[in-house]
Amino acid sequence: MFIDENETPESWWVSAVLRTIRAVALVFDIITFPIHLILQRPWRKRALSRRIKARVIQTTQNSITVQSVSSPSDLHLRLVRDGVTSMESMLRAAASRWAQRPCLGTRTVHGEEDEPQPNGRVFKKFNMGDYKWRSYVDVEKEARHFGAGLRELGCKPRENVVMFAETRAEWMIAAHGCFKQSIPVVTIYATLGDDAIAHGINETEVSTVITTFDLLPKFKKILAKTPRVETIIFMEDQLKTAERSGYKEGIRIIGYKDVLQKGAASKIEAVPPSPGDTAIVMYTSGSTGVPKGVVLSHRNMLATLKAFADAVPIRDGDLLMGFLPLAHVFELLAESLCIIGGVPIGYSTPLTMLDSSSKIMKGTKGDATILQPTCITTVPLIMDRISKGITDKVSRSGEFASAFFKWAYTYKQTWMRRGYDTPLLNKIMFSKVRALLGGRVRLMISGGAPLSPDTHAQVRICLCCDVIAGYGLTETTSCATVMCPLDRSTGRVGAPTAGTHVRLTDWHEGGYRVDNKPFPQGEIVIGGECVAEGYYKNPEKSKEEFIETEGRRWFRSGDIGELHHDGCIKIIDRKKDLVKLQAGEYVSLGKVEAELKTCPIVENICVYGDSTKTYTVALLVANPRNLADLAARLGLPETDFEQLCQNPVVEKAVLKELAEHARKCGLEKFEVPLAVKLVTEVWSPDMGLVTAAFKIKRKDIQERYKEDIKRMYAS
Repeated sequence: MFIDENETPESWWVSAVLRTIRAVALVFDIITFPIHLILQRPWRKRALSRRIKARVIQTTQNSITVQSVSSPSDLHLRLVRDGVTSMESMLRAAASRWAQRPCLGTRTVHGEEDEPQPNGRVFKKFNMGDYKWRSYVDVEKEARHFGAGLRELGCKPRENVVMFAETRAEWMIAAHGCFKQSIPVVTIYATLGDDAIAHGINETEVSTVITTFDLLPKFKKILAKTPRVETIIFMEDQLKTAERSGYKEGIRIIGYKDVLQKGAASKIEAVPPSPGDTAIVMYTSGSTGVPKGVVLSHRNMLATLKAFADAVPIRDGDLLMGFLPLAHVFELLAESLCIIGGVPIGYSTPLTMLDSSSKIMKGTKGDATILQPTCITTVPLIMDRISKGITDKVSRSGEFASAFFKWAYTYKQTWMRRGYDTPLLNKIMFSKVRALLGGRVRLMISGGAPLSPDTHAQVRICLCCDVIAGYGLTETTSCATVMCPLDRSTGRVGAPTAGTHVRLTDWHEGGYRVDNKPFPQGEIVIGGECVAEGYYKNPEKSKEEFIETEGRRWFRSGDIGELHHDGCIKIIDRKKDLVKLQAGEYVSLGKVEAELKTCPIVENICVYGDSTKTYTVALLVANPRNLADLAARLGLPETDFEQLCQNPVVEKAVLKELAEHARKCGLEKFEVPLAVKLVTEVWSPDMGLVTAAFKIKRKDIQERYKEDIKRMYAS
């Protein structure tokens, strides 16, 4: 973290001023301590943070199972009482309860204007207005019309429709339109390549695709690979008219609003789904280049919705800013919780979110400033960007301002550890940081990848809000564990959610066992109604990963967890060679190594990925002769192998060779290591770093070179 508690400013006057501030703060603390003690009750916060959150319900020789001790929330009980058993009945119940309350908000765009830059270049920027809101009744009615419109276009109940679209209000409404007609929604990430998109469309045998104005042109190429597609529905842009020519002959291209008009005039009745019907076929980003479709039923979705209702506190006046991909089950269920909980959702994009965002005109406001959200769902990558943004701003703010900020940060961190908040300092020092996201954020929910403890602490301190991390997978409908908002720890993912069982099972090969001390360790296996029906058209893989036992469905996660005394889980490793980077991309380390080993410069290689980082690094045994040839091409004087390995110029050249080779092999950009360490010893079985068949022992190599790995990430 950027804060160094032992750092002292160089200038004598800054030191003198800080000493004065510390003295004043000490006097202030002494005078106000009794007031804060009575008002803030820190002993209560400490007790709530330490309380037992889950209990062990079963222990065997090679497993331990825990479940939550929490009681169902009022919202959970209301879902049961109202007989909500599907996503379709959830929206009906929400519209009945919240009626004319704002539900989904979209910011109006008045126009796009040229804005000259100081360097003489001209950028297109949006002239934006206020948010325009659809009420709950409006949303339910629009979903009903869209669903009927789909039926008029020939879509049938229980026949798949693909949703390949960016996050916006129409995404959610279109999905609910499908739910009303028992039409399963196949979700595909907008960031996937053409081949992966075509794979998802072809595997699910769809004839209708729903997309957005910006993504529509992609189908000029994709349609050549998707022979079954007959209809493309696109969500219109506020400013531009879609060009409908240049597509494969015979393809029907229809606007979202046209579908609504067809539905409004239709006599077709809704076909409500049953709990066991498929709601979503959600395609994951895929570790081998071929995405897997995870089949999620309405029962799965409702199980997670109830679990989130228990885990995430909703308050009157809450407002969510939605911008993560709705094709990710975490965002879809978080927004669904807001819908049933009466929390308005205002949509945003990274291009318009902040006052400083790239499409916001100078002098106008970003979405966060206009919307003033209280809750934000996010991912660690965005949290890290916020953290780095704060760090950069502090480092450029001048010596005194920087020193004062660091003192304030450390001061607040110290008091927070004791169970106190610092309301005066929040107002004086941290209100400007809070203002970046509208000034009202009280809760940030992070999912999708591990959250760095340093980032967790920094955002919590500087934005003066609760930050809770959760753990789940698409295969468990994003549900497994969620941190309690009152838990002041970092680096953990919380206790099992209500209705979910979390089991740790021995993984002897990795040395993780439930009898390990001081904490039980093992592979995480998740059980409950949130566990998916399986993989689409992949019974072998489904049988391998999903288990039916003890009257419950379980999923083997492949993640290694550690169970703490209060029932919370810490993710400590990954069973497979699969690493999920911070931005959410999966990297199959074995696959990358297999490709890079064919590079002439490589004798052997071990790729390492840290889930709290956005890139991988590599430990590389170079071919001595080829390394010498490379050095000669660089014009370096002749020297021995060991010195070449330690030469940063050679290291940089090897990295370039790897990148070029990876491109030729068709590796994705995020799979290519961005740092490399040339090791001087040749890995051999007697060193314990490779097997007798010369397969690398990943864990042993990482342990041996852990300092080098730290240095690569630090650089």
